[in-house]
Amino acid sequence: MAQQYEQLLLKNQLCFPMYACSRKIVGSYTPYLKPLGLTYTQYVVLMVLWEQGNVNVGQLGDILRLDAGTLTPLLKRLEKAGYVTRERSREDERITVISITQEGEALKEQCKDIPLKMASKGSPLNEKDVKELYRLLYLFLDGE
Repeated sequence: MAQQYEQLLLKNQLCFPMYACSRKIVGSYTPYLKPLGLTYTQYVVLMVLWEQGNVNVGQLGDILRLDAGTLTPLLKRLEKAGYVTRERSREDERITVISITQEGEALKEQCKDIPLKMASKGSPLNEKDVKELYRLLYLFLDGE
């Protein structure tokens, strides 16, 4: 048998359970988002716009931790669906400003119960554990 390296065992990788949990959580949104024609990533983009109004692509990327190469095709699809507009900034034409449309704003009404539906699915974590996990995840994300 080939030599085993302890550091290469899947059970010793912090990244794997984080990856698997992420996929499971995102997949749990599908029954709610698919009827609306949205992916999870489109949904979180809309959440940022509902919260903040207009943002530029750079700001959106910083908030969602996504690069422009990921955001651009996603924003094009949202624009084609009529939910957002993309316009060059008047102050600096290198900057693209993303704005929610009336249709995008109206979609908020259809999405408003999704967080409650997700919460009602139940979790093996109690409220204290959820808050601690949230804190630790952001500690990890912001600790770069």
